[in-house]
Amino acid sequence: MLRRNVRNYTIWLMIVLLLLTFSAHLPVANAAQQSSKLDAVLVVDVSNSMSTSDTNKVGNEAMKLFIDMLSTAGDKVGIIAYTDKIEREKALLEIQSDADKQDLKQFIDQLNRGAYTDIAVGVKEAVKVLQHGADPGHEPMIVLLADGNNYLNAKGSRTQAQSDKELSEAVAEATKKGIPIYTIGLNADGKLNKEALADLSKQTGGKSFVTSTADDLPQILSEIFASHLKLKIVPIQSITANGSYQDVTVNVPNANVMEANISIMSAKPVDVKLIDPSGNQVAIPSGDVQLSRSKSYSLMKLLQPAEGDWKLQVKGVAKDKIDINLVFNYDLELALDPIASKKYEKGDTVDINAYLVSNGQKLQNNALYKNMKAVLSIADQDTGNVKEIPLLNKGDRFEGSYKIEDKHIYELKVKAEEKSFFRETKPVTVDAKSNGLSGNKPDADEKKPMSIWWIVLGVAALLGAAAGAYFVVAAVKKANKGFVGQLVIEIRDDNTGEKSYPQYKKLAAFKGKFTLHQVLQLAPELKETEKLVFVPARNDRILVKNGSDGTIEKSGRAVNASGGIELKNGDRITVPLQSVDKTILIEYLV
Repeated sequence: MLRRNVRNYTIWLMIVLLLLTFSAHLPVANAAQQSSKLDAVLVVDVSNSMSTSDTNKVGNEAMKLFIDMLSTAGDKVGIIAYTDKIEREKALLEIQSDADKQDLKQFIDQLNRGAYTDIAVGVKEAVKVLQHGADPGHEPMIVLLADGNNYLNAKGSRTQAQSDKELSEAVAEATKKGIPIYTIGLNADGKLNKEALADLSKQTGGKSFVTSTADDLPQILSEIFASHLKLKIVPIQSITANGSYQDVTVNVPNANVMEANISIMSAKPVDVKLIDPSGNQVAIPSGDVQLSRSKSYSLMKLLQPAEGDWKLQVKGVAKDKIDINLVFNYDLELALDPIASKKYEKGDTVDINAYLVSNGQKLQNNALYKNMKAVLSIADQDTGNVKEIPLLNKGDRFEGSYKIEDKHIYELKVKAEEKSFFRETKPVTVDAKSNGLSGNKPDADEKKPMSIWWIVLGVAALLGAAAGAYFVVAAVKKANKGFVGQLVIEIRDDNTGEKSYPQYKKLAAFKGKFTLHQVLQLAPELKETEKLVFVPARNDRILVKNGSDGTIEKSGRAVNASGGIELKNGDRITVPLQSVDKTILIEYLV
């Protein structure tokens, strides 16, 4: 048995190391770091001044519409309501169903006003939430709804200079982390500080908008989505209702459309019907069609819609103007074949080959290329000049070349577009100035490939130590098994209903097991949580064991956790405490 285990362990090590050797020398296409999934934080000013700046609570309607536009296939959203402090906060929640959206919209309706305003408080908290809770593979963003004005407590210790400094630091951190801030200035009373909000957006690569009416929201939110996910708004002609059903054509251009978001704005209620490209009427709502309504908008979301002309039939009150916006969402990236690492000189030619990628694989539906155009953008890092060269559309890729014009450093990227979306590759640096090796460079935090000689030596050393290591590993494995992910913890006061700020507790520091009391920093009033134990489980999950007399609730129901219940990514539990009138809300995120 010993020999068999050692032999199996040795063979396993050899296979793994050979795979590492092989993969370390494979070329990797340069794909844009563009995801079709969002991690968004909505930040809203709920001070008393907003009672005049936003008399009709347009900000609330904007947040609801934003939530309705989110995908139920992995988008995450958090909400921060601030005055001169954080009044209410909702941690990043992965949207998995329409019920999740309804819960968030109900949370928005329950927001109350406060006395003062400090915009730095809201922005700083939003940046912190995304720093600690965002998925590295998602696109982070902040949407700020405010009038841009501060109103600090004259009797407090906080000064405007301190607020400005904190805001500047938060904006700098957002810029550093690639988190754009989109601002929607609410201007019902004409006292909007437009310049302050525009500056926030400009510094972080976002966009700024102004409105005093909910009528503008579908256009604004569509532009935010389009800008952030590299999409284009597809214009649909507005109609004037005549009291009967009127046909509007919605063309789904190809099979790579993940979602079609159709926003319908009308001062009065409208009825809608939907006919698919084969001529069949589609139930609204249904498994593939979602419909959300508000007092100011209707939003229809088509999931994985079939390619072709859909017929939207809209019936409104006679003479009422009906505006319709359309934004598609795609599972598409633009990849660039690696550029050779070599010594470049003036006059050398750099060959370019770019193509579309869907779900990590080269796009198989070449029909999408038919109406696309692509250019190579060349930014001279020495002079600051930028020029674009058209690329050839070869039907399944884009090809071209660039002849280096001078002994300079250049940044190259490919941009491709059609009428409903555009994509860019990640920039690549070509150095024809220092006579060093250049071309595709690993990111600063990307590990360099392991030398083949180190791998060979490593194999030899590991083979020699395999027998002893087998038993050592087995002996300590259980005690030192680590955790992944983090817990998002909120503490609710059951008397007032108020909740604490979300605490993001990363679990990598724990080994073997830990208690909830440890995570809560051993707070004396929460001592009963010391009998709630967490241990690591398979497939990046954790096991919760309850040794106390209290209960644990999951999905609204009490569960018996004395023998342990398993939590996977996105699972949430609540722990009502018996000794104090508080409840611990826990979400596990990987």
